[in-house]
Amino acid sequence: MHTKSSKKSKSRKVIILTLCVLIAVIIVGSYAFSAYVNDYYPALDYSADALDSSDTVSVTYLDKTTIAFTPENPKAGIIFYPGGRVEYTAYAPLLQKLSESGYLCILLHMPYNLAVLDADAADGIIGQFPEIDSWYMAGHSLGGAMASDYISKHTEDFDGLILFAAYSTADLSDSNLTVISLYGSEDQVLNKEKYKENLTNLPENYTEFVIDGGCHAYFGCYGSQEKDGTPSITNAEQIETAVDYITNTLP
Repeated sequence: MHTKSSKKSKSRKVIILTLCVLIAVIIVGSYAFSAYVNDYYPALDYSADALDSSDTVSVTYLDKTTIAFTPENPKAGIIFYPGGRVEYTAYAPLLQKLSESGYLCILLHMPYNLAVLDADAADGIIGQFPEIDSWYMAGHSLGGAMASDYISKHTEDFDGLILFAAYSTADLSDSNLTVISLYGSEDQVLNKEKYKENLTNLPENYTEFVIDGGCHAYFGCYGSQEKDGTPSITNAEQIETAVDYITNTLP
């Protein structure tokens, strides 16, 4: 016959065992997350050159991490979300080139280099530049997906979306947004099946550009990416081609 004390003892053991299991799961999960986010793609050294102001583009920090690339008399603004596990300054050369073409470009830093952890990072940016009437969201890979999610909730504030090797899981099909989608012909990271499936989420008049010889990683400057294809053009050539397509399409 079981006594009340023996039942209480068993209950305590179950509670203690459960707590031990939970603590173990938390510890293992923390180590796994730490290992994942610390295994990121750092910006190549020459990316820093694009963080210096030039005769045509002024580079400034809006805060400790938010970088603005400002040309004289910008015709529109572009807010950029970096790719997952990529140091955000790797996109400075791309945004500097876009800025040279007349666009104010805002490069946002993401917690642990993951845009999914701060999908609303663009909040408050437009209000800092009341002189600019036309705005676009943009992003690479995971950053493109998060940019799409953001713009789907703020369509009235934007004129368009630029996707670099990315697709939108948010339904933008009924919007009046100008959407440009670019990816490299040798991209092996972008899930092409999901990319094609999610094209229905874009407005019917979206524009797609496939950069011949381009790869997934070359929209940024962080070297080769695991499982990516082999490019037949240079990093600089892919960025220049992408900028040409964009500037020839946007108003």
